Amino acid sequence: MAVFFSRFRSSVRYIFPKLRSFLPEERTGFSTLATKQVENTSSRSLGSPWASSLIPLALTFSAGSFTCYSYENSGIAYCESVNLDQSDNTSSGKSSTQYVVKGSYGKVSKGLIEELRVICKGNITLDHDERYFHGKPQHSFHNAVNIPDVIVYPRSEEEVSKVVAACNKHKVPIVPYGGATSIEGHTLCPSGGVCIDMTNMNHVKALHIDDMDVVVEPGIGWMELNEYLQPYGLFFPLDPGPGATIGGMCATRCSGSLAVRYGTMRENVISLKAVLPNGDVVKTASRARKSSSGYDLTRLIIGSEGTLGVITEVTLRLQRIPQHSVVAMCNFPTIKDAADVAIATMMSGIQVSRVELLDEVQVRAINYANGTNFPEFPTLMFEFIGTDAYSREQTLIVQKIVSEHNGSDFVFKEDPEAKKELWRMRKEALWASLALKPDCEAMTTDVCVPLSRLADLISASKKEIDSSPLLCTVIAHAGDGNFHTVIVFDPNDNEQLKEAERLSHFMVHAALDMEGTCTGEHGVGTGKLKYVEKEHGIEALRTMKKIKAALDPNNIMNPGKLIPPHVCM
Repeated sequence: MAVFFSRFRSSVRYIFPKLRSFLPEERTGFSTLATKQVENTSSRSLGSPWASSLIPLALTFSAGSFTCYSYENSGIAYCESVNLDQSDNTSSGKSSTQYVVKGSYGKVSKGLIEELRVICKGNITLDHDERYFHGKPQHSFHNAVNIPDVIVYPRSEEEVSKVVAACNKHKVPIVPYGGATSIEGHTLCPSGGVCIDMTNMNHVKALHIDDMDVVVEPGIGWMELNEYLQPYGLFFPLDPGPGATIGGMCATRCSGSLAVRYGTMRENVISLKAVLPNGDVVKTASRARKSSSGYDLTRLIIGSEGTLGVITEVTLRLQRIPQHSVVAMCNFPTIKDAADVAIATMMSGIQVSRVELLDEVQVRAINYANGTNFPEFPTLMFEFIGTDAYSREQTLIVQKIVSEHNGSDFVFKEDPEAKKELWRMRKEALWASLALKPDCEAMTTDVCVPLSRLADLISASKKEIDSSPLLCTVIAHAGDGNFHTVIVFDPNDNEQLKEAERLSHFMVHAALDMEGTCTGEHGVGTGKLKYVEKEHGIEALRTMKKIKAALDPNNIMNPGKLIPPHVCM
């Protein structure tokens, strides 16, 4: 208890002097009563240490009343309340995976809606079905009580800037929206507000072939971009789930199966432009391939999940389409054998472009969904690129490594259509898993550990899920220590939900204990909020909160995401 009070006592000097400026002048109902109580308390003498210790504690527990104001009166709190549903059929809180997020809702004024209509030249909608679709992620079981009040469809950076400035003036929450492929609740609108759908900003603005870079708007998909680049012999190497857009990929710092060779979004964005919460437009860097000038604002925005600004332009690093590639597959008696081969391959110095691991259940799901007959054993898929001779040389070296680790059925393909089909089936693994239980939903883990610990983590996780009554599949980007478990469960069965949460918790905490991360590429959103304090520590989270408060003092940018609400500055 003493530690508990000391943690809050340290923040009283920040909270109490700013209390009057933080509280709005006009309130109604319970909020007015709470204000009078605070004002009466502040006029008294604070003669005892006990009283001064209680002030920050009282403020923390009454934070929920501060979230009841209209948007026009709201601002960022020093300590925000955890607005999570506590109903019997919902698991929530710091120890839970299923979030039904309750934000501080205030109706958007008609004046703002008309202002947005003028800014976007009529490209807005108040249709309930459309708002519900945008407010409920299509590939996630996470949910929110509220949906956006209005959706705007800007077509230019200028329109985005004016929309954001208007929302900031009225203190209305903003949630950027792209390809809707997020699975961690990034696009939930727990406080309602304005959803900015960026899909109309989907153009290539400039292609610099000799510099091997391209300038694009955020709404273009990575698959559409690569179709555009193919005639020029270039491609963008990151390959997350089908449908993902460049803006969302930047926001979540995503990667994919090719990250083992080309890196993540962090390494493949040269610069970007973003609209800050006050409507200002900032360009984070020049087009030079490297620079040691100034703060690295590009990497600050990448991975910020829409909490610091709205991305409106991205300059991407491109690669030459490989001259030749070989895709190899092999089977193993255990998943640990497969993971050991992935590690041994990386330690050998071979520059593979992909190393993907699938357990026997995932292979069975792929066979079921695609009508194929792959051997249903733990399987590794490799891709080697380069010249014909170099690709085949790498293939033979890895074949030898496989034979030394109980591997079998080593086959490889060079036909372009055959290779494309193999990677298509791998990319659609999630849908293949759901095909086995079509009335269920999926909880997907995304842990990543140092490469040397991958075999240990996968083995421990596999033992746990094999003893579970739930259907679970394992898919790993084994070359960089990142693996996913697709846990299939009936969302209407509370026992299945609890079991899915138990498995997810086990894998995340095991990864964190191995100096890993709770999310290698999917991002935090709301689904991983409960793990970030253990991963980063409270001081790192306070630093993030200070950056957020400095750039977004009204807390309008995707509130409730990335930084846990209990973190105090």
